[in-house]
Amino acid sequence: MPIDTLPIDTVLIDYGAGNLHSVHKALLHSGLPVEITADPGRAAEATVLVLPGQGHFGQVMNSFLESGFEPVVRRHLAQQRPFLGICVGLQLLLEGSEEAPDVPGLGMLRGTVRRFPTGMRVPQMGWNRLYKHGDSPLLAGLEDGAYAYFANSYYAHFEADLAGAQTTYGDVRFLSALSAGSLHATQFHPEKSQRVGLHILSNFRATVTEAVSGAA
Repeated sequence: MPIDTLPIDTVLIDYGAGNLHSVHKALLHSGLPVEITADPGRAAEATVLVLPGQGHFGQVMNSFLESGFEPVVRRHLAQQRPFLGICVGLQLLLEGSEEAPDVPGLGMLRGTVRRFPTGMRVPQMGWNRLYKHGDSPLLAGLEDGAYAYFANSYYAHFEADLAGAQTTYGDVRFLSALSAGSLHATQFHPEKSQRVGLHILSNFRATVTEAVSGAA
């Protein structure tokens, strides 16, 4: 089946806590047909889900739970369908965050979101480097040490050694992008990372195309 006729149905989840316009535009530029929806029923039909997020972990998680998308995302990931989390959309996948200790995360990935240590300038705001760690398809063809755009006071600390990209801010080295099967996520904002961000989104599209063609 030709690539341009593959049934790639991508949904960008609108639960009131994401930079939807810029993410939507970047995904389209990368070649993924994408629809923004606030309807969990529509998202349940999608081949690909993209979960954005920005803001306070507790507020974002509460908005996500109230939106009705939680069971949809859980089912999607359990079925190993392609998924991309961006910024707090990555952090929600972990077990919890120091930003809101009483609010549990989804627990789809083992680990906790930690605050950068006292004395460091937060938020980290601006460009920082990505260093390849393991074999992640998101980083394919990207030069080691490429710059991406960050805006975060917290970072994900994983219990498992996952493939992706590592970034150093102050004395902290953390995983800023990851790939675990069909699940991919970035702490940085690919939609704000210009050429590098579009390259990463294009790589995500390639993983989607491979997954869909393999299932066709």
